Amino acid sequence: MAYRKEIAIVLLMLLVLVGVWLLVSRVGTSSDNAQTQFVTDAVQNAALTCYAVEGAYPDDVEYLRAHYGLAYDQDRYMVRYSAFASNLLPEIYVTEVEGR
Repeated sequence: MAYRKEIAIVLLMLLVLVGVWLLVSRVGTSSDNAQTQFVTDAVQNAALTCYAVEGAYPDDVEYLRAHYGLAYDQDRYMVRYSAFASNLLPEIYVTEVEGR
């Protein structure tokens, strides 16, 4: 009879540990998504500022880095900036580099 209580306690502890692990991993994923969105917003805001000042969107992200103070961790994030025309907002995709 005593072994059933011990097994129940061990199972309950395992359940709690699994729950904590799932919670921590979910919080980490949410934080990563928020940081990626922050970089996306920064690139878009710099492009919009350039358009407001110069009347055209720049051709690439390097122009925004050089002239509008755009800064992000290039080792951690890859930014795909696809400008179609100088008067249309470019497509901006930010992904986190694998292994970081």
